Amino acid sequence: MSKKNNENHQHHNHHQSMINDFKKRLIVSLILTIPILLLSSIIQEFLGFNLEFLGDKYVLFGLSSIIFVYGGWPFIKGLIDEIKEKNPGMMTLIALAITVAYVYSSATIFGLEGMDFFWELATLIDIMLLGHIIEMKSIMSASNALDELVKLMPDEAHLLKDGDVKDINVSEVKVDDIILIKPGEKIPVDGIIIKGEGQVNESMVTGESKPVKKQTDSKVVGGSINGDSSLEVRVSNIGSDTYLSKIINLVDEAQKSKSKTQNIVEKTARILTFVAITVGVITFLTWSFITNDYSFALARMATVMVITCPHALGLASPLVVARSTSISAQNGLLIKNRTPFENSRKIDVIVFDKTGTLTYGNFGVNFIKVTHDDYDEKKAIQYAASIEKGSEHPIAKAIIDKAESEKIKTIDVSNFSAIKGKGVKAKIENKEFQIVSPKYLKELGIDLPDDLPDHDISTNVVLITNKEVIAVFGLSDKIREESKEAIEVLRQMNIESWMLTGDNEKTAKQVSEELGLDGYFSEVLPDEKQDKIKELQKSGKFVAMTGDGINDAPALAQADVGIAIGSGTDVAAETADIVLVKSNPLDVVSLIKLGKASYNKMVQNLGWATGYNVIAIPLAAGVLSSYGILLSPAIGAVLMSLSTVIVAINAKLLKLKD
Repeated sequence: MSKKNNENHQHHNHHQSMINDFKKRLIVSLILTIPILLLSSIIQEFLGFNLEFLGDKYVLFGLSSIIFVYGGWPFIKGLIDEIKEKNPGMMTLIALAITVAYVYSSATIFGLEGMDFFWELATLIDIMLLGHIIEMKSIMSASNALDELVKLMPDEAHLLKDGDVKDINVSEVKVDDIILIKPGEKIPVDGIIIKGEGQVNESMVTGESKPVKKQTDSKVVGGSINGDSSLEVRVSNIGSDTYLSKIINLVDEAQKSKSKTQNIVEKTARILTFVAITVGVITFLTWSFITNDYSFALARMATVMVITCPHALGLASPLVVARSTSISAQNGLLIKNRTPFENSRKIDVIVFDKTGTLTYGNFGVNFIKVTHDDYDEKKAIQYAASIEKGSEHPIAKAIIDKAESEKIKTIDVSNFSAIKGKGVKAKIENKEFQIVSPKYLKELGIDLPDDLPDHDISTNVVLITNKEVIAVFGLSDKIREESKEAIEVLRQMNIESWMLTGDNEKTAKQVSEELGLDGYFSEVLPDEKQDKIKELQKSGKFVAMTGDGINDAPALAQADVGIAIGSGTDVAAETADIVLVKSNPLDVVSLIKLGKASYNKMVQNLGWATGYNVIAIPLAAGVLSSYGILLSPAIGAVLMSLSTVIVAINAKLLKLKD
């Protein structure tokens, strides 16, 4: 596990160092761009001022040389790498354009007749550096999931040996060692309980919403949290064999397989690279043959090749990403991975985790049945909450929360104590009251009322005194109010909604029927969740997964679009492509609408960024020169800038429609 964590940490550092390097190059390039613009004749003509001094052209050449070598180096290096891999793309196109612009412009300084492209060189490098910084940040944000998973495991374990307790590093633990798990601690490895019993919170690993009762011979999983009792555990799995390590590997594999998605900008850049080279060479050879004027032919070729790599192409994607990220943030959506976000338009099945996603992920009181004539509901809640104040159990919290929501004040109790594994008791006004399970009620020979509400998924506890039932409290994980509306809207969009949960069949069925889901999978472990996603994908479905826990991480990584609930674990948030900050299932609908709108804007921008070449390239090549129509380098540069402005305005018009 440490090796995997180290690899992920290295990848993270690599991306961060690249971003820092690009930022430095961008700052230097921007500073140099200002004097380059001021010294460029076309800018002076356009703005109506004149700035000339002895050697100004050589100063322009010197500054441009620095920006070409320092600012343009990542693209030149990228060209070399892409050529070696025989896979020319955006780096090749950018490097080709800036090299042609620099070489041709330098030639004009030293005697070649024509107008330089130095200002185009500088601004092209600036914009491409900015675009790559935006893109690399998106890539880096998706690489932190494995670190978060590893953080779940504690660094130390309490080794029991010859009656003594010794704290050792988890890496030193061996199979069959006996370790002590103290109350409230994370369990460091997989094992089997040999002494002790109590509640263990496994929700982050298995998805089960309720703490699970553990006793002698029960299995425990590393990463889960012990309750309020001590456990002695015999170690069964360590290192890469632990359940959590297997989940880490599943997440890692799924993320790597998804990262192979081909970027539409790269495809466009590859096409334009061949167009630039082919048309440029043809233009030079044709005009050289017709006119024997190599300066003119070279100017035509340079104009064609610089125009073929418009600024707009490098900004077509990043500008839409920046705009959509801003809109999404305002609407409670955090976009971490661009490609799955854009692909959300293709979703036809959304798989929801139950606990913490469609539901709140914690206990709430869903019914109270008062059965004693001397008590009403308010008094029953008051007594139960007053007794439960001394307990840390999730059921206690639910009853206390109920009292607070009803603004019912608790009263003082005395002699509070736990009835081990069965409930709690305390005295109120010198009278003993107990809150116990229905099972313990049978042991006492007390019958549970027959007319309880039909809530199969409820966990019932009973308030009694002097062997008389006062009230029955039904508790369960509550369904979010927005879940049903979200499912209905998705159905109207012809998108299927399924539920994937580690909870039992009875619970899953009731939640599914209440929400009107298209289907559900129950009692599913984390690795099986990933398999369910794969099954849907193999059937031709484009699948989104929405979840909140560690148990959802492999499925989130495997899905075509992984969506995490913001109130969930850091692991789910890091693994997912998009995070619903407000934990509202309805935001899934907003995500899909924004994804469609963003993709459409990106296609429009790419269409403009490349489409104008259909007109500009032939004109730059001089096909209409016999009619007196010839696109000069200066006009070509203006057209290129105009395309950039249009792309920027179009991106700004992106909105999330209702």
